[in-house]
Amino acid sequence: MVDVSGHFAMALLFAAPAWFLWGYRGALGFTGFTLVTAMLPDADLVLQHYLPVTHHGVTHTFLFGAVVSLLGAVVAARWLTGPLNASRWVESTAIPRETVFVFAASGLFVGGVSHIFADLLSAPDIAAPLAPFWPVYREHVVVDVIYYNSPVWNFGLLAVAVALHVTLARYESYPLDTRFRIGERDDPRT
Repeated sequence: MVDVSGHFAMALLFAAPAWFLWGYRGALGFTGFTLVTAMLPDADLVLQHYLPVTHHGVTHTFLFGAVVSLLGAVVAARWLTGPLNASRWVESTAIPRETVFVFAASGLFVGGVSHIFADLLSAPDIAAPLAPFWPVYREHVVVDVIYYNSPVWNFGLLAVAVALHVTLARYESYPLDTRFRIGERDDPRT
């Protein structure tokens, strides 16, 4: 497990491809959803006081990330679709609720996965190893190449991630013209 700055750095790195799909506003929104769940798997540190869960247990699985992401996306689609369509900040004629659902679910899931990946790189220094594929594959997965308290890894990775996002934000040829693009296309025939 890396520290909080390392988890946010990994979430930023995992969110960086959003710049290629959606450009400035979409990438910022996706990054926001990703950062929301960057620390969510560590909810087990609080839950273990009330429920029979352990650190690096069920909350550090892809199944947990998927369930939480889908539930969060339902809430986001219900409560954000109207405000997004009414906002002048979002340049689109109309964003369907399904698009908000998929966008939010993807961002939330990527944040949880980034946390699991960061923990795989640093466990079991001071914490138990993870079984991220539970219940399909119940064995622990250990990579362990980063020391938990390493400021070089944690803050260095955060500096690299922020620099990457700033660089991508300044590069003007995004987004790529794909079917996943949100909003109007330059060519009305597409």
